[in-house]
Amino acid sequence: MGTLNFAIIGCGGITLQNHLPGLALCPDVRVRAVCDAHPATLERARQETGATVASTDYREIVTRDDIQAIIIATPNVTHAPIALAAIGAGKHVLCEKPLALNRADAERMAEAAERAGVCNMTAFTYRFVPAMRYLHHLVGRGDLGTPYHYRSCRLQDWGTRNLGWRQRKELAGTGELGDMLSHRIDFAHHLIGPMRRMVANVKNLTPIRDGAPNDTDDWVAILAEFQSGATGVLESSKLASGRNESWRSLDYVEINGSEASFEFTTGRWNQLIAGKLGGPGLAPIEVPREFWVWPGSPRDPGVGDPLVSFRYDQAVEFVNAIRERRPSAVTFREGARAQAVMDAALESAASGRWVDLG
Repeated sequence: MGTLNFAIIGCGGITLQNHLPGLALCPDVRVRAVCDAHPATLERARQETGATVASTDYREIVTRDDIQAIIIATPNVTHAPIALAAIGAGKHVLCEKPLALNRADAERMAEAAERAGVCNMTAFTYRFVPAMRYLHHLVGRGDLGTPYHYRSCRLQDWGTRNLGWRQRKELAGTGELGDMLSHRIDFAHHLIGPMRRMVANVKNLTPIRDGAPNDTDDWVAILAEFQSGATGVLESSKLASGRNESWRSLDYVEINGSEASFEFTTGRWNQLIAGKLGGPGLAPIEVPREFWVWPGSPRDPGVGDPLVSFRYDQAVEFVNAIRERRPSAVTFREGARAQAVMDAALESAASGRWVDLG
């Protein structure tokens, strides 16, 4: 296929931390173009990437014949229009989560990509944590037995600092729900399967952040039933004082089944906690080395911070899926399925009732 030319649309922190280092691992990949609405951010990205094309208008980028693939890392409200324009121009698209502002737009993106035959990927980055990969393997092998319970808890201390566009509903759609709980919804789908119904609540406890209005949620909780009959409890907060942030804060998943229980924590990237039915309790188990790096990734797990570098495998998987002409590991359909749950959570929170998921 030769050199793959990428365009990066949205050049903020996620792009610099996750996407660019991942693309740098891929042979015969070049960042040809960068795009951002803010000139200073755009110039910084142009200098860092060496891109020969820079624009503040995504429409000038997605139609270029010398671009084969697009990464979208912009405010959530722009995901759908940019992705649909890129797909219409025949580009492969990797889009940050949440995929869209609502289920209808997310499904429209998935359907358009499938019709066009382009590779598409939702940036559910934590799928690439070695311990999560191994946990999914164990569940698929039957070690859990019949699933009984799924629970996840994501607690961070973001205080009341200004979050920029992320605290404006018109740009972000939701706050903690789309920002952090979306990943844990995807965990649930990945490990247990689709949900059947749910009841949820959201709270905005910081209507003012650093002097600026905030109309998004900073706490969310979901009580769910899965199609398999398993139960689910999911909670996420930006206001868990003293919990710190990123991998230093609590990011916890536990699943219980008829044969075993497993616990996953992002901060322990190469370890699970596990126990068998009737056993003495939960104890650590090591993740086999074969799960430390995504298949096909040239990344050396001994280089860099392993709590950061696993994220680079996401871009590698996207590039390899393009080259191998196959679906990516986390398609837009996965993003749309998570968006359906988020829509249902908002409906439930507004009505105070259980909501069925189609």
